[in-house]
Amino acid sequence: MKGIKILAAGVLVGVAALSAWAGKPLIVAHRGYWDAPGSAQNSLRSLVKADSVGAYASEFDVWRSTDGVLFVNHDSKFKGVTACEASSKVLAGVVLDNGEPMPTLKQLLTAAQSLPDLRLVFELKEHPDKEAEALAVKEGIQMVKDMGLADRTDYITFSKEALVNFAKYAPEGSLVQYLSGDLTPMQVKVVGGNAIDYHIGVLRRHPEWIKEAHELGMKVNVWTVDRPEDMQWCIDSGVDLITTNQPVVLKGLL
Repeated sequence: MKGIKILAAGVLVGVAALSAWAGKPLIVAHRGYWDAPGSAQNSLRSLVKADSVGAYASEFDVWRSTDGVLFVNHDSKFKGVTACEASSKVLAGVVLDNGEPMPTLKQLLTAAQSLPDLRLVFELKEHPDKEAEALAVKEGIQMVKDMGLADRTDYITFSKEALVNFAKYAPEGSLVQYLSGDLTPMQVKVVGGNAIDYHIGVLRRHPEWIKEAHELGMKVNVWTVDRPEDMQWCIDSGVDLITTNQPVVLKGLL
């Protein structure tokens, strides 16, 4: 009987802990946790570091090379190379600030397979060539599926065309989030999105969009939130996810 009481008490403590956590936003490491020794933005190391500090998800950026290979990097032009205008051979030769080569999407997803607790946030960068962009949506989603990561990958984009395509092809259960901040939650929902991922400046101007999105059954993500006072505003406003370059600071506040 004593053992049962101890077990019951433990269950109650666990429930209380979950209740205390309920409603708090989840942490998305922006371009991985790159602000750490040995790391760099969108590197394989940043993915591993995001997992090591307990981030819910790690965000990364995707470009399509001229010969149809998907690479992970943020800037359209990085170290003198324009991602969507370069071949895979050229992009593979670009070295990140931590000494790693620029990873392909396949390499990053392979690394993610060994990090089962980390969710992935796949941002497709806006391509001038909309045909290439549409192919990148399909190819990226297919690769995620083929590598067994469909159930823990979400999608974000600044491109309205890519938003529509992600909504069309992304697996059920994935978040499809719009980044630009120039559409209301209802307008995003109409074209098939199920979440907004807006800059904190946009949501400070339109705090009513948080409530509107929730009433529509949509999630609310905010980027890129690095100051503690902004993190606290997001927490108090009831957003669902916070994208930050400082996941350890945010974790401390939560």
